[in-house]
Amino acid sequence: MEAIKTVKLTKYYGKSRGIVDLDLTVNKGEFFGFIGPNGAGKSTTIRTLLGLITPTEGSAQIFGLDIIRDKKKILQRIGYLPSEAAFYSGMKVKDVIKLSANLRKKDCTAEAKLLCERLQLDITRKVEELSFGNKKKVAIVCALQHRPELLILDEPTGGLDPLMQKEFFDILQERNKGGATVFLSSHVLSEIQHNCTRAAIIRDGRIIACDSVEALSKTNAKRISIHGKVKLEMLDGIRDRKDSGDSVNFLFSGDMNHLMKTLAAGQITDLTITEPDLEEIFLHYYEKGGDTI
Repeated sequence: MEAIKTVKLTKYYGKSRGIVDLDLTVNKGEFFGFIGPNGAGKSTTIRTLLGLITPTEGSAQIFGLDIIRDKKKILQRIGYLPSEAAFYSGMKVKDVIKLSANLRKKDCTAEAKLLCERLQLDITRKVEELSFGNKKKVAIVCALQHRPELLILDEPTGGLDPLMQKEFFDILQERNKGGATVFLSSHVLSEIQHNCTRAAIIRDGRIIACDSVEALSKTNAKRISIHGKVKLEMLDGIRDRKDSGDSVNFLFSGDMNHLMKTLAAGQITDLTITEPDLEEIFLHYYEKGGDTI
């Protein structure tokens, strides 16, 4: 069963593009990544799915329910974490969390307590006194405390320190293993690569690639780092070259035998050959439209 399914989903703000002809399927139980820089259409997609804005054209379903007709039923089964959360001033953290639970007509006391402990959140402070990172923790607890079937997370780790980011993703992995679907929207490629099984790349409001993270990361190119002296001018297949003193770093998609012969003719003190990371491949999708590197 699909947790999320969109068909030609389109949103225009007047003449300005939001998203165009979005065809996207997220299966129930997936940990799915939604990749794109600011302005690509990630938040517009999420707000449309949540019924916060109305699509211009197309359709979308969550758990088989129409996002417009069945909005209330859908929201009962979702936990949403916005990129920036706002709370009523004057309220203490514990009151915000309780209000969120009451709105869902659920007793989330035990789960909220556990989440606050894991995220090291002081529930006695007033929300206006909190740092951006601690406000994000409050939003995380509000989004997760009712144990939703689908988590929709929009740039969720902004403001969290590395230790809290690790704890947060540990919680998400536990929820996912327990059957929850996770839809993670992010421009931090390492978050997608380390946590998601499948991902879609959005550019200018359109999906330009959707596949397993492994397939999206697969390429014939290698990242080459060389220390020493070598003449590379006659070598085909070099891209993204960076020189620094007696070191050179580049992406290579040419003949490896030719590369080895060229290196053997030089004076090499150190050599590293690695797979390019997802960030390099992502940038290539944006610059070249998704052709193989």
